[in-house]
Amino acid sequence: MDEIPNGLRIGLPGGRLFPRCQLPRYANFYYFGSPWARPFTNYQTSVLVSEQILLFLVFSPLLGGAIIAALNSGNQQWSKRIAFWTSMVPFVLSIVLYVQYLGLANTQGLADNGFVMFFSHNWFDIGGADINMTMALDGISIYLLLLTTLIFPISIYFSWGSVDKHPRAYYALLLLLEVGVLGFFVSLDMLLFYVFFEMVLIPMYFLIGIWGGKDRVYASLKFFLYTLIGSLLMLVGIIYLGAHVNFNHPDLLASRPDLTGAFFTTDYLLLTQYADITTTAEHWLFGAFALAFAVKVPLFPLHTWLPDAHVQAPTAGSVILAGVLLKMGSYGLVRFCLPLFPAASIEFAPYLCVLAVVGIIYGAMAAMVQKDIKKLVAYSSVSHLGFIVLGTFAMTTEALSGAIYQMIGHGLSTGGLFLLVGMIYDRRHTREIKDFQGIATQMPRFALIFMITVMASVGLPGLNGFVGEFLVLVGSFRSEVISGIFPILAATGVVIAAVYLLWMFRRVMFGKLDKDENRQLSDLNLREVGLMIPLIILMFLMGLYAKPFLKQIDLSSEALLHQVMEKGQHAGHTGHGGEVKAPEVTLVPAEAFRPEEAQP
Repeated sequence: MDEIPNGLRIGLPGGRLFPRCQLPRYANFYYFGSPWARPFTNYQTSVLVSEQILLFLVFSPLLGGAIIAALNSGNQQWSKRIAFWTSMVPFVLSIVLYVQYLGLANTQGLADNGFVMFFSHNWFDIGGADINMTMALDGISIYLLLLTTLIFPISIYFSWGSVDKHPRAYYALLLLLEVGVLGFFVSLDMLLFYVFFEMVLIPMYFLIGIWGGKDRVYASLKFFLYTLIGSLLMLVGIIYLGAHVNFNHPDLLASRPDLTGAFFTTDYLLLTQYADITTTAEHWLFGAFALAFAVKVPLFPLHTWLPDAHVQAPTAGSVILAGVLLKMGSYGLVRFCLPLFPAASIEFAPYLCVLAVVGIIYGAMAAMVQKDIKKLVAYSSVSHLGFIVLGTFAMTTEALSGAIYQMIGHGLSTGGLFLLVGMIYDRRHTREIKDFQGIATQMPRFALIFMITVMASVGLPGLNGFVGEFLVLVGSFRSEVISGIFPILAATGVVIAAVYLLWMFRRVMFGKLDKDENRQLSDLNLREVGLMIPLIILMFLMGLYAKPFLKQIDLSSEALLHQVMEKGQHAGHTGHGGEVKAPEVTLVPAEAFRPEEAQP
């Protein structure tokens, strides 16, 4: 294995099994595998194996979707089996990567950019353009990856008993959707990220438009247009940003001599370090990116597509939409808006927090007057996701960690609520609250699981919803970027959420069982209980023992905020409270783990 000035070249002897690939030194990553003190052969092998796991995890559902599409129409039963077991492959691989991630993070710590795992391969070259297929994991993306790989098998397995119309196309689209979501959460190349971001539009559009309710065409078109318009502006921003990089910077030339003469790059890490844009350009670019992600969150007042999409989508579509698709918007704000445009993020943080707080209160008030259970849960998402935006732009480690924790917790509790609503709809074929009363005596298992999930969504201490909201509120009070009035107003949303969710629960579960249709309802079967058990376990685990989750999230949040605040201060921007101080963070560079003889 030969060392070269600009990085480490690895590959098995002769390149028989894997192509040689280059891990750039400028990225300051901890690479996969053994520490530098161990034999290079072991290191090489573990690096390459881990690379292939990450790549295969993202694209394995595509293989299953292709197999399903190739089946003839007489193999309808096989399509759902193939879809489920294919979706289990990323779940198992995500567990493997999570174990590796914990081992590396706990024994070696984080590099100064917060990432631990890394895969990069040249995508294509056009003249002086630098475009790579780059993927990585940190304490933020690893948990969203785990959430995604859990939600999809549950959604697919639920669909076994509820989807009879064009099942091959249905399951193939679900697997294609999973590829887009997984790829989005691990992408560190801006063009690759954009491809995955847009990829989810097509399958979700058809899932709502073909398998949705009576107004499915309107809802699917509204969803498609809202998201597409915002993302097109972001594409313009990506192109502009990639063309305005200081390729003559001495540090860049020293670490990446292969970029000598380059004029364009979509490398996320290069853009965060060497983008050369004016303050005005940064404001416009931040607006383009923030708009695209705010639509996806969705942030008030760009939320109007969400209730329609949820109500009209099939149950699995609603579970995936609430569980993981909405997290693409909030994750995009954290991963891309903050590091790429730190000064603009600090400057516009109060305005975005105003919209977040308005969304928290508005979503809660709108949910209170809904007659359809599914629409009530949809508006509750608008309220809960407002907490995530508030925590993101409060610019404190506690608030940002709480926002990320809330992303995961919301995916579990709201995804669980949509599952339960789908189960009762399959039996009763109505979602109107007035059509249910006193069904707790008829469906005791459903009542118990529904109560736990509702309490998790309310934010009851001991369940997952409490920790994230608590950290967001505490971190927002400590913020020097926004006023203390924001968390006070946001806290009213918690109170209102308890009112509308508990009121809905009481009207559905208790009272006189006076409708003949409700007397005929059957309780949850073992398959349905089995679908909810993983979610319930995680709700309690995240509420009672949050430390292992928050440990990794905090490390990545600190690394990210340190970068944002440092650049924001350098640009001369201050927030509500005057000078903005970067959080105290101790990060160890990757070079510290190399032996002295390996130092340049």
